[in-house]
Amino acid sequence: MIYDTANQLAKELRESDEYKILKQLREDVESDEITKNLLDQYHKLQIKAQASMVSGSGNQEMMNELQKLGEVLQMNAKASAYLIAEYRVNMILSEVYKILANAVNVDLSALEG
Repeated sequence: MIYDTANQLAKELRESDEYKILKQLREDVESDEITKNLLDQYHKLQIKAQASMVSGSGNQEMMNELQKLGEVLQMNAKASAYLIAEYRVNMILSEVYKILANAVNVDLSALEG
């Protein structure tokens, strides 16, 4: 029953306007090699920066590089639209996770900024 509900939720997410917009923008980005490469670089650097923060070895140089790359991407209309759409989908996923965690009394306070 739980897996059926999870699969139904996944279907609804795939059918959501937010996901459809993200999917279309992803196709647009992937057709532009420069933008695709910049976004790939940004995502990799973002993961490294998050890992660095979690481990407590926050690398200021990496954070500066991430910020500069983010500024470059903001000036690129395709990349900017994609990142906004990606953020919206991630917010939905985050809110769903919070709902599920609250249902089983999982403490998420360590994840709050």
